[in-house]
Amino acid sequence: MTRNVLIVEDNPEIGELVCIHVAELGLNPILCDRGDTGLERFRAGGIDLVVLDLMLPGLDGLSVCRGIRSRPGYVPVLMLTAKSTELDRVLGLEMGADDYLTKPFSVAELSARVKALFRRVDAMASAPTAEACDEELVEGELRIDPVRRRVFVRDQPVDLTAREFDLLWHFARHPGRVFSRAQLLDAVWGYNHEGYEHTVNTHINRLRGKIEIDLAQPAFIQTVWGVGYRFRE
Repeated sequence: MTRNVLIVEDNPEIGELVCIHVAELGLNPILCDRGDTGLERFRAGGIDLVVLDLMLPGLDGLSVCRGIRSRPGYVPVLMLTAKSTELDRVLGLEMGADDYLTKPFSVAELSARVKALFRRVDAMASAPTAEACDEELVEGELRIDPVRRRVFVRDQPVDLTAREFDLLWHFARHPGRVFSRAQLLDAVWGYNHEGYEHTVNTHINRLRGKIEIDLAQPAFIQTVWGVGYRFRE
C-alpha cells in the first residue's frame, strides 16, 4: 500500500519540489498551503508522514505540530524552516517534531530524512516483542522504562520527545561506549548526512537539560572531547 505524505508548505515552488521528490520515493504526496487546512487534512486520517513548514498562514507550524501530537497514534513529523536559530529548532522539537531541515536544503537531504523516518516507523512496528522483553534500567537516580517509554529522575517523570527517548535508550544500552556524532545519526536517526551532526548536539543538550542534576558536570551523558559522547559506566 502506498504511503501518504502530507506536505504543509505555503511556498508553491518549494511545495511542488517536495511533492516531486516524495513521489520519486514511491510515496503519495498531499499538498496543503495553509496550516489550518493541513491540520484538518491530517485529522481526516490516512497520513503516514508530515513534512511541515514552520511559517504558515492560518496556523503556524508549531501549532499544527501540537495538534498532530494531540491525536492518538504516532505519525512522524519532519519540520521545514527558513530560520536557523537554536530557539526555532528547540521549539519545533519541543512541540514533537522528529527532525528538521533548514532551508535551503538539498534533495538528497530531504530524501534521506524521509526514508530514515519511515525506517524508524517500520522498526517500531516490526519489533514490539523484542521491545517488550527489555527490562527497566536503573542507573543512580535515573530510571528508564523501555516498554512504556517513560523516564524518571529522582522518581519524578521526565517528559521526553520520541527522539530524545531513543537517544537516551541507545546510550543506556551501551554504557561506557563512546559514540561519534556520525555514529549516533546512523543508530538513532537512521541516516548520516555530512554537516548535520549539529542535530545530535541539539538533542543531547536538550536531553541533558531534562535528566542531569548538574549541567556543569553531567552524570549520565558525558562528553569525550574530540570524539563524541558516552553513557557513564
